[in-house]
Amino acid sequence: MTPQRTVLIVDDDRNTREGLKRALQGNYIVVMADSAEKALPLLDERTVDIVLSDIRMSGMDGMTLLQKIMARSNPPIVVMLTAYGNVETAVEAMKLGAYDFLTKPVNLDHLDILLKRALHSHEVESENLTLRAQLDNRFGLENIIGQSDPMREVFETIQQAAPTQATILILGESGTGKELVAHAIHRLSSRAKGPFIPVHCAALTPTLLESELFGHEKGAFTGAADRRRGRFELADGGTLFLDEIAEIQTSVQVKLLRVLEERQFERVGGHQTLDVDIRLIAATNADLAAMVKAGTFRNDLFFRLDVVSITLPPLRKRPDDIPLLCARFLKEFSLRNNKPVEDITPDTLDILSSYSWPGNVRELRNVIERMVVLSRTPRLTVRDLPAALRSAVQAEGPRASTVLKADSSGSLAPESMADAERVMIEAALKRNNENRTLAAGQLGISRRTLQRKLKEYRNEKP
Repeated sequence: MTPQRTVLIVDDDRNTREGLKRALQGNYIVVMADSAEKALPLLDERTVDIVLSDIRMSGMDGMTLLQKIMARSNPPIVVMLTAYGNVETAVEAMKLGAYDFLTKPVNLDHLDILLKRALHSHEVESENLTLRAQLDNRFGLENIIGQSDPMREVFETIQQAAPTQATILILGESGTGKELVAHAIHRLSSRAKGPFIPVHCAALTPTLLESELFGHEKGAFTGAADRRRGRFELADGGTLFLDEIAEIQTSVQVKLLRVLEERQFERVGGHQTLDVDIRLIAATNADLAAMVKAGTFRNDLFFRLDVVSITLPPLRKRPDDIPLLCARFLKEFSLRNNKPVEDITPDTLDILSSYSWPGNVRELRNVIERMVVLSRTPRLTVRDLPAALRSAVQAEGPRASTVLKADSSGSLAPESMADAERVMIEAALKRNNENRTLAAGQLGISRRTLQRKLKEYRNEKP
């Protein structure tokens, strides 16, 4: 059940205050003040949703009160009242942040409608602000993790291209984060306040895709009971993201090309030409150039899409980023699942870095979530790794299999401990550019112990 909203009536005329209270108290919690000076402390003491304030009052006037209210971090809705209304005063009040302006005597039916509309508008605005904050938190550039050279190039291209209006083509294997990059480009662009409309092209048949993109008129085809706006219309003023664009059939490619060239289209079954202002971002895990040569993708559309291209590297090509990604996902899933998992052991991290990750970042994210959910200790260990991943790593190469010579219990077998320790030490040194102090800290051993181990493994002098 929705709680009652609170209305603060500020007026130095007692009859006005009492009359408004009688009209509102059935639907609202009503608080009253006979001056602006008395109203301000009430705003500090309790949550007020709406303020109805007279303009002409002894002492502080209503316009000054309005300014003080709107200077607050989360101001309530303010509606100004006056018996001496004129256009200039109304305009000034609206500029200062008032929701509306009513003249006395107040039409109570009008007031009731106005307050309901104001509350609804305020709720929608609050929801939009919350959603925008969530989007910024989830899709901001800072959430694309990586410090490797390939990812630095990606970041640089994003930052250069995002503020422009250029069409962008994002290339990369499945799971590399193409939609995340598309969102980041939108958030960094001048269209950030506009809509971001995604379309996953592979999930729709050609007929459904055409209707999804361009909309349709009533009766355009069997089942078209009403007119429907397409994604191009919905994205007007913002960004349209076409994921898996290589799956679009030739018939739809022709219409898509026209929109890109002319920024005009017709709904399916319609004759009215509609203008649209969108920025297009497309993505695919396919080789579009090869498809052009094979005749399965239009050459002219390919060049229209390939204005600025961003190629996301597969995770196996940037193993140095895996510890960063693991740390981010570990924190995310520990909080989400209320699990006190704080760390990953170095040997486990080395195994994760040895895996080829055919599912890329998406697969790594899922693996870390599984490990966190099933972990019984504050640190993720080799025991927490999925058995299939350990088997795959062991089959992929000698370095990985050395680490993974495990007994039936899932722990490292005695005969492999020395080899596993060596691999861990060498990996830590590589991660830290041979800085032995940093490597020792990551391994949880002293620098002297590390020196002794290196004497054994590398025959170095102490």
